Amino acid sequence: MYRFLTTPRWWGINVFVLLAIPFCVFMGTWQLGKFEDRVDTHQEAEQRPAASSLKAAPLATLLPVDKETSGRSAEARGRFGEQFLVPERDLDGRTGSYVLTLLKTDGGRSLPVVRGWLPTGAKAPAPPSGEVTVVGALQASENPGTKGAHAAGGLPEGQLGMISAAALVNVVTDDVYDAWITLTDSPAGLTPVPASAAAGTSLDVKAFQNLGYTAEWFVFAGFVLFMWFRLARREAEASRDEALGL
Repeated sequence: MYRFLTTPRWWGINVFVLLAIPFCVFMGTWQLGKFEDRVDTHQEAEQRPAASSLKAAPLATLLPVDKETSGRSAEARGRFGEQFLVPERDLDGRTGSYVLTLLKTDGGRSLPVVRGWLPTGAKAPAPPSGEVTVVGALQASENPGTKGAHAAGGLPEGQLGMISAAALVNVVTDDVYDAWITLTDSPAGLTPVPASAAAGTSLDVKAFQNLGYTAEWFVFAGFVLFMWFRLARREAEASRDEALGL
């Protein structure tokens, strides 16, 4: 009754099943490993001293920005130059803009400094003149996937879609740091912008997507096995009925 399993058609089905199940199990295990890596990274980040509690360090000693230095208090000295608004940024349930001013450092490069958040319609205060020292939380450059980032372009002059050297390279002539800081103490009229956690150190939606994909791959493996038994049983019943003349 089960001789049909040796036919060429069923050889193809059997090979597919023998390949599909291990592949699904492998992919599910891989996605589970990605989730566990994110959990471990999150736990390590929580066990480290709060970045804001550490003494401010010179900017150069904290670059490039990584999971260890993101959020660290950085110190830089220079003169403020061009200023931009970064629109459509939410803070405490309200929509406004970040006020970003370039700080021409003593080393010659410009550092993007978010001096604070400004409500929609309000006028940004002018930056102080002369030599200044700024202290703020170090942040990695934004990318098109960053929440609030506007990568499509088409913004009015004086506005930026995202905070990154790539976004500034076409609007300023200075050599810009591939990083930025958000001031700890904002001037009057502006609200300090809290630092964001380093990428990959929080249990965000992407982390739980990995867990969901894990379940999906194991479900796929079970579905393949179920369908093989279902097809084999149906074919066996058809063969038995044919042998009985039904």
